[in-house]
Amino acid sequence: MRPEGPGWYTHRYNRATFYRLAAVAGRLPRRARLRVAAIAARLVAQAMPVERAVVERNLRRITAADERMLPGLTRAVFRDFAMCFADLVSTNRRPVSRLAGYVRRVEGAEALDRTDAGFISLTAHLGNWELGGRLLAARMARPTHVVVSGDEVRELEQWVRRDGDGLRFVARSRATSSLALIPALRRGEVVALQGDRALGGRGDTFVAFFGKPAPFPLGPFVLARAAGVPVAPAFCVLGADLRYEITVHEPFTVKTGGEEDALRHWVAILEQQVRRSPTQWFNFYDVWSPPGA
Repeated sequence: MRPEGPGWYTHRYNRATFYRLAAVAGRLPRRARLRVAAIAARLVAQAMPVERAVVERNLRRITAADERMLPGLTRAVFRDFAMCFADLVSTNRRPVSRLAGYVRRVEGAEALDRTDAGFISLTAHLGNWELGGRLLAARMARPTHVVVSGDEVRELEQWVRRDGDGLRFVARSRATSSLALIPALRRGEVVALQGDRALGGRGDTFVAFFGKPAPFPLGPFVLARAAGVPVAPAFCVLGADLRYEITVHEPFTVKTGGEEDALRHWVAILEQQVRRSPTQWFNFYDVWSPPGA
């Protein structure tokens, strides 16, 4: 029997109790809330030695930091995750008209404004990807279908999946789920996916990433080619001033038979973005040798 794909979210802190606590803290002013999240992150990092060690190994590969700097960078990953998580269950839930105040800069979105065609918005577990998706969906003023894992804990859905503001969450529960997305793309709508975690299935393809092959899902590029739409990489990272920066890269097309070339192009963009914001890349398992790869 094939092992399940990476399940970093199955640790004991991925429980409704902690989401409720974060939601309660959400009543604090935002800066106070993020300070509380940063303090809590120190305790969580100490309580998760396995994940802490894996994060340090990942950072050793993706940064040029020496051994003295790695522990501090590792703590920063937990801190940045906690702050983005605090925004996920509080700030992100505010009306879109208010969210713009939390964004310092949006770069590259003009390329999306110039087209009425559908496209795939491809992102990663980097920064506050959900906030970026909501803002881009509002800017485009067209339906956006967000594809998410179908095996997350059900009781957490009220915090991590909320339809509205042009977004509709679609669970990837079976291999044929993507077939319903092709007509949506051809109608000029948007499909949002994350492309940095292997799914543990036949669609995983190994690509050089920071000098070593790692598995990535090929599915987004198969879908783009089948629907005849471009892929637009987009990221939303937290700046030093606690406001977000959204970057949309130039959309690219996927030729027939060119799915793996498109995947390599995406991985090169992802590597560039992770290099810029290494402490906001939130993967708490060995990306290069995940379970089930």
